[in-house]
Amino acid sequence: QMNLQELSLLRTAPSLNSNERGLILGELQQQMSSYMWFTVGIMACSAKHAVQSLREVERVQNWSAHELIGESDPDGPVYLKANQQTLTARLRVEHGLGEGILISGHGDDNSQLNATWGPLPLNFFAQQQQDSVVTPSC
Repeated sequence: QMNLQELSLLRTAPSLNSNERGLILGELQQQMSSYMWFTVGIMACSAKHAVQSLREVERVQNWSAHELIGESDPDGPVYLKANQQTLTARLRVEHGLGEGILISGHGDDNSQLNATWGPLPLNFFAQQQQDSVVTPSC
């Protein structure tokens, strides 16, 4: 049974069953409650998949939508970096990455260490799961 801490050992997001997803989501929400703001890194096979994953994170976390700045539809595998403080997200082509969502928590000042969780499957925050397994979506 995979847990939140074990994900940090992986280069790419694993497939999760519904029990693992529920456990990890609960752990993630508990961990995130200690932080003031967040950055999200999304490694995906396309800009479409990356943006869709970001919108699902925003919906589940009840965040405002991030504005895409720079190139909005690069061709190829991408890395999307979203910053909750600036409400901006930037896409860039990036080859050789794994696949998944990384979320980093930040405090108000430098006294609190940052934490990063993931990689989570790209459809981890999706409203409708196709079946009981959460799998990468590319």
